Amino acid sequence: MFFRLKDFSFTNKKVLIRVDFNVPMHGGRITDDSRIKKTIPTIEYVLRKGAKQVIVCSHFGQPKGRKEPEFSLLPVCRRLEQLLGRKVEFCEEFAVDESHKVVMLENLRFSRGEAENDYDFAKKLAGLADIFVFDAFGVAHREHASVSGIPKHIPSCAGLLMEKEVEFLGEDMKSPKRPFVAIIGGAKPDKINVIGNLIKRVDTLIVSGVLANTFLKASGHEIGLSKYNKDSLNAARKLLSGFSKKIVLPEDFVLGERFMANTKTRVAYVDDKIAGWMIMDVGTETIKKYKEILNRAKTVVWAGPLGAFEFEKFETGTMEIAKHLSKLNIVKIIGGGDSGEAIEKFGLTSRMTHVSTGGGASLELLAGHELPGIKALEENYRKFKK
Repeated sequence: MFFRLKDFSFTNKKVLIRVDFNVPMHGGRITDDSRIKKTIPTIEYVLRKGAKQVIVCSHFGQPKGRKEPEFSLLPVCRRLEQLLGRKVEFCEEFAVDESHKVVMLENLRFSRGEAENDYDFAKKLAGLADIFVFDAFGVAHREHASVSGIPKHIPSCAGLLMEKEVEFLGEDMKSPKRPFVAIIGGAKPDKINVIGNLIKRVDTLIVSGVLANTFLKASGHEIGLSKYNKDSLNAARKLLSGFSKKIVLPEDFVLGERFMANTKTRVAYVDDKIAGWMIMDVGTETIKKYKEILNRAKTVVWAGPLGAFEFEKFETGTMEIAKHLSKLNIVKIIGGGDSGEAIEKFGLTSRMTHVSTGGGASLELLAGHELPGIKALEENYRKFKK
């Protein structure tokens, strides 16, 4: 149980809203502003309810606790200004001028206290406002100052986006319609611990992307130059031993000589020799097998693309499965991150039941893990409820 927006009066209050504006950007230009758009209803709600001032804060990228120009949130602030249709004052030093109605702070991770969950830094942020609204589901799995630290100091609630995420990924997934299928892919090789819990909840687990390379390597297959997680090999072997009937791995691949758009390619099967090559996408036989599994599913959760979809040569697997999934009349939840970006790229967002704004957070919640962001709101509720 935690506070919602409807539980508070915002009249003449200063409100600090933690959002997740860690949006994809290229050459200083935002390439996907969907995360910004999804927080607009929360910001507008607070303004409509008479807030004296709204202060928006977020992180962007992974600066090392110092100011790095390429990680400035200024371009994001200007886009927020356009979407809100009102002036948004950009504040670099956290010295907020009360005369400004809407303010956006510079990248929180420019301060070491953010990632370190420093008590004093969280208290400093909390001191800017009367009420804290947490609407950054994408970082709810992080034990950071603006996630779990601020609620220790002032009344806090979940924003509209956060509320929606918890509803879809938490409450609705407690008793999913079966067969329940999860597709786990993406470029991060460290999802093995989440899989250990998730596999107990699903009927079938499709593993692709870099994570599949770890499982293939653990199975004794050659993966060439493909990226994998050496530290997870033993965990992968245990999962394959205990859940071999649930885990589905690729059977064929599209290979590349290098990780680049115009690299030389070839097709290979799982038992082929691929020394000097790297796995870049799943092949046609694998796509066919995945589609057959999805045809029998009633609930599908998808976190992470099947290959290097950012390159046209290697987008086929992700695109084919996305299009196929979009046509099925079942519960379809996309776990955010790169998979959310892929769904957006292919214009299929509206055909999904829910597209999350959090990749890692969505997986953690689906696996039944307690998220620091949610735990902090629950503790805040117990502290401040009347």
